[in-house]
This record gives sequence, C-alpha cells and structure tokens, in this order.
Amino acid sequence: MAKVEIKPDVFWVGGIDWDLRSFHGYSTRRGTTYNAYLIMDEKVVLVDTVKHYLFDEMAGRIKEIVDPSRIDYIVSNHVEMDHSGSLEKMQALAPNATILTSTMGEKGLLRHFRGLRLRPVKSGETLNIGKKTLMFYHIPMVHWPDSMVTYIPQDRLLLPNDAFGQHIASEERFDDQLDWGILREEAAKYYANIVMPYGDQVKAALGALSGLQMDMIAPSHGIIWRSRIPEILKEYTKWCNYDTEKKALIVYDTMWHSTEKMAHALREGLEQAGTVVAMRNLSVTDLSDIITDMQDSRMVLVGSPTLNNGMLPSMGAFLTYVRGLRPRKRIGFAFGSFGWGGQAMGDIENALRAMGWELPEKGVNVKFIPGQEELAALRAAGVRLGEHLRNSS
Repeated sequence: MAKVEIKPDVFWVGGIDWDLRSFHGYSTRRGTTYNAYLIMDEKVVLVDTVKHYLFDEMAGRIKEIVDPSRIDYIVSNHVEMDHSGSLEKMQALAPNATILTSTMGEKGLLRHFRGLRLRPVKSGETLNIGKKTLMFYHIPMVHWPDSMVTYIPQDRLLLPNDAFGQHIASEERFDDQLDWGILREEAAKYYANIVMPYGDQVKAALGALSGLQMDMIAPSHGIIWRSRIPEILKEYTKWCNYDTEKKALIVYDTMWHSTEKMAHALREGLEQAGTVVAMRNLSVTDLSDIITDMQDSRMVLVGSPTLNNGMLPSMGAFLTYVRGLRPRKRIGFAFGSFGWGGQAMGDIENALRAMGWELPEKGVNVKFIPGQEELAALRAAGVRLGEHLRNSS
C-alpha cells in the first residue's frame, strides 16, 4: 500500500500490522496500524513513527515522497515503543532532524534511547514550518504522562497520537470507508481497555481542545476521522463521564455448572424486569471483550465458585483487571457456589465495594447444586435488581 495524502502536502506513511492479535494483554482480532504522518513544507516534518519491525514499510512510503535526509523535524507525541520504536533508525536516515517532544516525553525518551537530538516543547508552543504552523498541546495521562497532540490550524487537522484510536488493520484509511458499527466497537474497546482509568484527564483534554477547529482527526492507531467527528466526540464525552446504559452484564466462571445455573436464573429475573442482559463466561471470553461490554453496562453481576478458600483464578484475574481500569458509576452484585468454605462470594462482594460500586442486594451463596427454591429466589433477586436498575439515575 502506497502513501496516502490526507490533506494538501500531509501524507499518511505509517505501517499496517495485519497479524497482531494481542496488545497490552487484550485481543486485537482485527490487527492494528501504527500511523505516521509526513508534512511537506519549507521544513519537512514527520509526526510519530512506527513499531520497530515496520520501520522499512514506513521508510519506503517516505521515500516515495522525499529523501528522508531532508526531514527537519520528527515529532514524538508519545514515548511508548509502538510509536517511538523507530526513532533511532529514523534519526539515522534523517541525521539533521531535531526530535520534538513534550517535557515529560524528553525524560521518557532519554530512558529508552541514547544519542537522539531532542528538543522539548511547551504546551501551547508553536512552530512555523512555512505555509503551515504546528501547535503542540500536552494532554498528560491520556494515557501516559508524556502524551501530546500536534495541531495544524491551516488544515484544521489534529494529530492526537493514541487519543481517538482503534486497533484495526485495513487498507481503508478514513472513517467513511468502513462501517460505523465496526469503528464504534473498536474505538470503544480501545478506550475501555486503555484510556478508561483517565476519564478526568480525557475530560480536561477535550475541554482544552474544544476551541480548535477540526475537520480531521488523525490518530496513531486505526482509521482517520473526517466524516464522523461529531459521533466520536460524542462517544468520548460519554465515556469520560462514565455514562452508561441501563443494561446488565453477568460475568461468571463455573466448575460443575452450579454457578452457571445461578447466572442463568439471575438473567431470567432481569429479563422478566425488562432488562437487556449480556452473559459472559470467563472460560471462553477474552477479558478485553468483557471490559468493552462493561463500558456501556450500568449493572455488573459477578459470580464464581469457591476454590481453595477463594475465587477461581480466572475471576481473580478479571477483578484485578477491572480494578486497574477503575470503572465508576456501577451497580454490582456478587454470587457464587461452594462445597464447604464459601469464601469466593464474599471476596467478590468486597472487591466490588472497594471500587465504590453500589450494592443494592446482598450477595447470594449456594452450597453445591442450587435447588428449585434457590433458583426461584435468584430469579426474584434478578427482578429486584432489574427494577433497581430501571429506577437508577
């Protein structure tokens, strides 16, 4: 695939990672891209690079446009190695280039590389490169302390690195060339699994950037937004405010199907109350997909049998992952089965409470196999939980 001109004299020159299936521990079934952008003006600027093993692909696209030795500046919006991993090789091709990064970015790059020609830029600083001007804004903790965006006012073009990204490997470069459902799903998954803990910082960044005129947002992963900017901004505003829908998500694992039977009884009760319910079995569902479901679900019911005086390891991993992402404004419920100890349900309940979730119903623990009366009680609990969810604000 050749370079793509996304704006006059601004070219996509990134790399496509067709085979990537895991990133930061979550599944990337559609692969990803590492987007880099070459700006041709009186000064030649490369914004971001690619993961090290796609350097030749990026360099080949650059060479279609210009001799890399003519590059004057390389902008490093983010230290993480999927974007900075080719900096050393790029500096070798462009020996006179100065690498521009945030003040925190300079500190991070110095810990990764030696011998780079670095120049930190302040938030709000501008650089005139001819007909175009580059404006730099720091957006710390979206999602690393060094994160920065580059804005070109003449093109109304925002280059926000990881913000607004999605993991999609595709020959298409723009949002109007792919189905919105796929884009929304992958953008939501990206936000939920990487950016969710930093909702307050995202809100601050959206506020700081709200005065910019934008008709294109070109992130460093996935497609470029040009037709659906209002839609993705609306989603980001909802996500950073931790707004959810009145849906329920049941997450469980099971040994001898007792906890599974409990989960289905709760589902039946919730559905009787008119609640939309998703069921996710940890033994067959990737954690990152469950987190994507959780992003839109206000109520989360969590169940595990007791094993060795605690919850199943899969549930422990799930709760550890959730705790790190810190979802807010959730309603929780714990349930489980046991043979003699019964500690898992209480441990789950304590974990949900520690995250600040509302727990309107006491958790349910069933010994061995749930009987008809216990299943009926679980259905009734599901109805009450559904009614509570319907009345929640």
